[in-house]
Amino acid sequence: MKFVTFNPFRTIGIPGIQYVKPEHLFSEREKIDQADVCLFPENWQVNALVYGMKKPIFPSIQSIQLGFNKVEVTRALWSVCPGHVPYTQILGHSEDSIQKILQNFPFPFVAKEIRNSMGNGVFLIHNEEELREYAENNPTMYIQEYLEIDRDLRVCFVGDEVIASYWRINESNSFHNNVAKGGKISFDNIPQDAIELVTETARALGIDHAGFDLVFANDQFYFLEFNTLFGNQGFQQLGISIEQKIYKYLQTKHSTM
Repeated sequence: MKFVTFNPFRTIGIPGIQYVKPEHLFSEREKIDQADVCLFPENWQVNALVYGMKKPIFPSIQSIQLGFNKVEVTRALWSVCPGHVPYTQILGHSEDSIQKILQNFPFPFVAKEIRNSMGNGVFLIHNEEELREYAENNPTMYIQEYLEIDRDLRVCFVGDEVIASYWRINESNSFHNNVAKGGKISFDNIPQDAIELVTETARALGIDHAGFDLVFANDQFYFLEFNTLFGNQGFQQLGISIEQKIYKYLQTKHSTM
């Protein structure tokens, strides 16, 4: 098979691959035309590749477009598993919105920037002053109930299966569990019901490459978000080659088409 990648760092070692800079999408059309699959396009490239050039892409168009920001992620999750999403409101920046938040969310609650990762842009709001400071910097306000947890579960779904899962444990009594913020990775006691929930949700949404973040609270699992481009710390510790998983999946998928 022939591949074009727009992100060489996520496709190292995949055979039959050529790199095209995203900004050369149209000027290197010949390489793209010859490719069987185009890998890791940026969100702005997807419509041209899929609808104009009629190219198969990986991750799937659903993975890229639904995973583009937290608003799209949450709306997608509401559509297939609303009972597994923490109470959340997505509001435009206005005084009415601020009053609505103050009426509906007890302190503390969580406020997020709609495009960020690795624990950045996530705030624990303790009072009205902090809410207004957050609102000043975010034209779209993403507000979520606070769940008391000391860990979250990262479940990595690639192709049509979960390929790795691990807890990210907060040992510093901070608000964030992310590895980038100092969270510790643990592979012990991964709950099968969480694996099954992610598998069912990913298949329902047509997602074939994402890291799903879940927490256990109130006797059930809740999704916090999923990220199409996720960290590889867990894979490195497990000795898993995600590139080989992708390659085998694409070989199987496109040999039967």
